[in-house]
Amino acid sequence: MLKIGLTGGIGSGKSTVSTLFEQLNTPVIDADIIAHQLVAVGQPALAKIQQTFGSDILQPEGSLDRKKLRELVFSNPLEKQKLEAIIHPLVYQTIQTEIKRLIAPYCIISIPLLFESNMTSLVDRILVVDCPEEQQIERLLKRDDMTTKRIQSIINSQISRDFRNSKANDLIDNSGSNDRLAEQVKTLHNFYISISICQDTLFCD
Repeated sequence: MLKIGLTGGIGSGKSTVSTLFEQLNTPVIDADIIAHQLVAVGQPALAKIQQTFGSDILQPEGSLDRKKLRELVFSNPLEKQKLEAIIHPLVYQTIQTEIKRLIAPYCIISIPLLFESNMTSLVDRILVVDCPEEQQIERLLKRDDMTTKRIQSIINSQISRDFRNSKANDLIDNSGSNDRLAEQVKTLHNFYISISICQDTLFCD
């Protein structure tokens, strides 16, 4: 099965692209969803986070205070590294397990921090969703309860746009209309189907 790694900067539109692929009956494995599940109440990762960052990182009922954790890790690179050391290996293992359960010509593996987390070995091709930084900031101001300063700090903490785009096998431009975005996804869907057939048969040049 062909494995496509979907990535892009925060606010670039990765979730929308994932949804469009799902509407074409393509299985999508989402690293963010996996990470959320791993830190649910009762999960070992949550206990490790509490041990590392203290009980103040929890809500009164025992669940993770995601906003407080986010503020902590994006204001301190060392704290961010500690969190990633807990979460990334578990996400990697879970993705591998989910891949083995799939039966499809190809799948999308959405990993926002594909390069930062060194998970490129999981995928056969890299699909980057791209848009100008100004659009990222505009979308996030509408979507999330964050200041422009906080959004900028998150963007700065990620791999640069130029580096990400230079490593892409395939690139989606999400600076235009929703119709244009859907057209690009459909074109790539057909392309990935054709590649997967070649991969299975070994008859293509």
